[in-house]
Amino acid sequence: MKEIKTTQALGKLIRETRKSQGLTQEQLANILGTGRRFVLDLEAGKESCHLNKALKVLTMLGLELYLRQKGE
Repeated sequence: MKEIKTTQALGKLIRETRKSQGLTQEQLANILGTGRRFVLDLEAGKESCHLNKALKVLTMLGLELYLRQKGE
């Protein structure tokens, strides 16, 4: 399990996972029904990306998001 504390770290994980699955940004955008610009911004760690769309990307790539309380 990776600890993600920044939007940049989340973007890096998404980019690495997308590439490991042999997908281009364009292909991922088409699958998600979004524009390539959204995927580009998400992978760059842009803080204004829509959370709902980001969660959709994680799910599509087979990633899960878990939250825990600090100190657990």
